[in-house]
Amino acid sequence: MDLSTCYCRDRNCHRYGQSGSEARLESAGWHRGALRLEGQECRHRFSSRTGTAYAGIRTPADVYQKGIHHLAEGVLIRATARLMECDKDTVCHWLPRVGQHCQGVRQYFFRQLHLTECQVVGLWTFVFKKEKHLTMLEKLAGRYGDTWIWTAFDPVHKLVPMWRVGKRTSEDAKRFILALKGTLDAHIPFFTSDDLPQYAEALLEVYGKWYTPARRGTRGRLPAAHKRPPANLCYAGVVKEREDNRLVQVTTRLVYGTEEQLNLFLKNSPVSTTINTYGVERNNLTIRQDSRRLGRKVNAFSKKRTYLKYQLELAFAYYHFCCPHRGSCLRCKPSSNHGQRKT
Repeated sequence: MDLSTCYCRDRNCHRYGQSGSEARLESAGWHRGALRLEGQECRHRFSSRTGTAYAGIRTPADVYQKGIHHLAEGVLIRATARLMECDKDTVCHWLPRVGQHCQGVRQYFFRQLHLTECQVVGLWTFVFKKEKHLTMLEKLAGRYGDTWIWTAFDPVHKLVPMWRVGKRTSEDAKRFILALKGTLDAHIPFFTSDDLPQYAEALLEVYGKWYTPARRGTRGRLPAAHKRPPANLCYAGVVKEREDNRLVQVTTRLVYGTEEQLNLFLKNSPVSTTINTYGVERNNLTIRQDSRRLGRKVNAFSKKRTYLKYQLELAFAYYHFCCPHRGSCLRCKPSSNHGQRKT
């Protein structure tokens, strides 16, 4: 563990938040296999694991690390427990802790991203049981049955800036697009998706500007205000037609923006020459491979939505920060157009 990033945890200490030599920390023994640190000025003691994914773990560090590695590779909880020779409840205790830590890491790093293209598609799975088998009370709870993982993908840098677990509703789509907007800078990327109508509604709700049409005549009430897409929003969809579960035709349609904007985006794109969703579709395969819970015909499906979220947090963190790919090889550079940071 890198102790140079540790800092005094006493908020009343004037060295609170300072790391490295400025923190002035010294060793204060060991506790449950973890080094304890003490501030030389405030004499406040704390564990070196505080604020990490190892905090509160009584399992040996090497066993815990290998177990999390198995979970990140898509191994089942019971299989991980057998490999690590521990109880399955112990592994169930690991997943929420590391999932919450991965969520914090993602929120810290994925801020003010400058994306030129963004593909959004939903990934189907189910929690506890399929929708057709739910009782009326379980349907009202809204936590079980068919579940959709709303995923945004940057095909240029191979990043997943935002994802959300929910139902296939307009409200969940709006929350997903709103959360995605929170990770981006002021630049609006070129959006592409499948033919699900909720995407167009969500993009208009999040990026749209209120507009009041001019009154026709001198009598009557003023026209109702409504939202219209901004001039720099360009969004296109891919329509797939199937017959007998076979793909027979693929067409595209421009929803927001102009043909000139679309042609300019495709001309400047380093990866796309046509309207497509190939990047996010291929990433969905990666997600299914890295998480056994998302298999179509397996008995390893999630029993609770919270554990599905923790598993996805771990899988995406492992994909972004551990597995080498094109996005992990690029350095952040300042954007000359917006004064923000590129990915």
